[in-house]
Formats: sequence, C-alpha cells, structure tokens
Amino acid sequence: MGNKNKTISFRVNEDTFDALRDIAEERDLSLSAVFRDYVDSLVAHDGQVRLVPEDNTADDDDEFPPSVEVSKSFVREHERLELEAEHLREQLDEHKAYIDHLRNRLEGEDDIEEVVHLEELDDDDEPYQLG
Repeated sequence: MGNKNKTISFRVNEDTFDALRDIAEERDLSLSAVFRDYVDSLVAHDGQVRLVPEDNTADDDDEFPPSVEVSKSFVREHERLELEAEHLREQLDEHKAYIDHLRNRLEGEDDIEEVVHLEELDDDDEPYQLG
C-alpha cells in the first residue's frame, strides 16, 4: 500500500478567493501548493500554527496557543457539573433498561384477561374494582 493523495475541497467567497490567488501569484505558486504548504505546516506542528504578517513582529514570549487562567471555583463547578451529568446519564440508562424490561414483560404475557382503558372508566358511572 502506497501513500495515496486525498483531495480536500471547500468553498470561499469571491473576495477571499481573489486574495488567495494574489498570494499564490506573489510566491509564484499554484493555489494547490499554497494549501498543501499550509496543511503540511499544520500537521507538522500538531494544529498549532499561527499566521503572522511579516511586518508584525510578535514577542517570542507569547505562548501559542494562548492559555487562560481560571479560578479554582470555576474548575470545581465544572467538575461538579460533569459528575452530575454522568450521574444523570446513568439514571437515564437505568430508566431505559427498566422500560425495556416492562415492555418485554408485557409482550410475554399472553394470558391477559382484560385490558381496561382509563378513558373508558371516566364515561361509566359504575365503580370498577381491580383484582
């Protein structure tokens, strides 16, 4: 098995396309080559590529991607909500399993004597006794 090339396609508006074509012409490249270079760079740096204009000198101390410090209370609240969501998912799975159990039990009972619909009982004046 060889390394096969794959095609990526997407849409851009006309102004963006013209700007990309101008960039490719400035560098004496095809549009495909511009994108291949960008994708190769993106993959080589594990998705952490920052495009900076040549005239913009960035500080070398800047971390990329940027990081943000959050308070401990925010982290704790986030962890609490994750645990609560996990608990709710577990409860939902239990309820689904119980519903499936009841449906299977209902399908398995062939000797049902009578089915009484509650809507029909509302119309009758006679008392109805179960059991």
